[in-house]
Parts: sequence; structure tokens; C-alpha cells
Amino acid sequence: MKTMKCASIAIIGRPSSGKSTLLNTICESKVSITSPTPHTTRNAIRGIYTDSRGQLIFTDTPGFHISEKKFNKKMQDIAVSSLEETDAVLYMVDATRKPGSEEDAITYMLSGLSVPVVCCINKKDILSENQIEEAKVYLSKSMPGRTILVASAKEDDGVDEILIELFKHAPEGHLLYDENTWTDQNLEFRVSEIIREKAMNSVTQEIPYAIMVEVADLEYNEQENKVWVRAFITVERESQKGIMVGKGGENIKKIRVAAFKEIKKIFPESKLELDLRVRVNGKWKSNDMILSKVFRETRD
Repeated sequence: MKTMKCASIAIIGRPSSGKSTLLNTICESKVSITSPTPHTTRNAIRGIYTDSRGQLIFTDTPGFHISEKKFNKKMQDIAVSSLEETDAVLYMVDATRKPGSEEDAITYMLSGLSVPVVCCINKKDILSENQIEEAKVYLSKSMPGRTILVASAKEDDGVDEILIELFKHAPEGHLLYDENTWTDQNLEFRVSEIIREKAMNSVTQEIPYAIMVEVADLEYNEQENKVWVRAFITVERESQKGIMVGKGGENIKKIRVAAFKEIKKIFPESKLELDLRVRVNGKWKSNDMILSKVFRETRD
């Protein structure tokens, strides 16, 4: 009987280093949302990869960022705590940026770990040979003896080599999840994250930091084979709400259409109705319906 392997892997790195993109590429599904905005990932999110070798359970952590601000310190605490009970750590490095105090803090922390650490220089598709070499030199000096790989999570280049290396460090064990499972997120969380991603990517100002999404209702009508979702995009101020809604409701409509396409993949065989609204500080007022409009569309 073939021996199976099973390991928990924490993915860590600076903001926007490609952690979420890699996880989605490995799992071949939307597990973690992506955005050019730092701190897109606010929770430790699990993605599950299974093949004939066994199972790797990845935790996509918030970007590691040094700051005295409460928000950033909380993100840092989540990132560090996820390393405590893992079998290995995958350290993602964005070599388009020079190593700074954050990189030094991460390598210092990782160098003291007893668990295996695999370093991955990401964004190979846009890096020069000089940038790759500089990153290798930095990692070799700051984390001697650790494996260093080069890949492009976006282009799925070098990802197989990452999996091979991680399975080398995986202990023998039984699968913890069914082989067809690729995430442990519940439906409401997955839907809310998709909407948050589209909302964040629709604005260019500092609004993304103030965006929260709540799925108020998620209902399935078996007789009509219909899924109905009602969700709220919550911002901090009225001025932000106006930007999120857009002139004549154009921006919220754009968000809704983009989110609809992603959410429909979760319910491919059902009709989907998405009721998406914008509110301020979690307070919904009747006249807000006029300001934000409600865009409902039922599609096959």
C-alpha cells in the first residue's frame, strides 16, 4: 500500500508578494482574493491541494508589515501565530522591491524556526536576471541552508517545483480532507470575499482599507433551483459611499456584475440572484436605496 503524506504549510511574505495568487494557482480555484492593494488578505485562509503523493494544507496569511498601527499589528500577529503549528513554511519574496526592514524582520524570525522553510522568489515573469540574483544572495546570507526556488505564481511557472519541495518535507499521514476539497471556507465567507475583492479593485483611493462586506442572506430555493444572495458593502463615511456607488450607480453595478461572474462559479447549476447594496457603518437607511440602487439580475 502506497504511503501518503499530509502537511500543513504556512505561506508568509510581505504585502503583495503573491501569496494569494500562488494559493489560487495551486488549488486551481479562487481560495484567496487578490488585489494590488496591500493587506487584501485579512484572515488566515486555508487552501487544500491533494494528489497521488498526499495532501498539502496551505494557510495564506496576511502580508507581514511592520507598523505601530493597531490594524497592521493585528495582521502581523495573525501571520506569526500561523507558524506555530505548521509542518513547513513557504516564504514568498517579491524581488521587484529591494529588501527592507520588513524583509529583515521576516528572515530573522524564520531563521529561528525549527520547521523547514522553503523560499520562493516570485514574479519571475517580470524580474530581471540581476534582480533574481540579488534576491538569491540576500536569502543565502540571511537564511543559510534554506531551499531557494524561483517561480511565477501568476503564470504557473515553477509551481510544480514548489510542490515537489514541500512534499519532501511533509510527514507521512492520512488525508485530513476529502480529496475533492480545496478550501475549508464556508459559503458566506467565500461570497463575501469575492465581493470585497471586486469592490477593492473598483476604487483607487484609500477606500479599500475601509471596506467590509457582510452576506446578510444566502438562501437556496430547491423548487426553483435558485440561489439568492443579499450582501452589504460597508464603508466608514458618506463620502466613501458616494465613490463606491459611483455616478448614477455605475460603480456598484460594475462591482455587482464582476462579483456575479465569480459567485456563479460556486453555483454553476443554479440560477443566481445577487442583491448588492452599499451602507455606512453598518446602518442601512431607506433613502439609501435611491442613492445606491439595487441591481438584481437573474441569470441561468
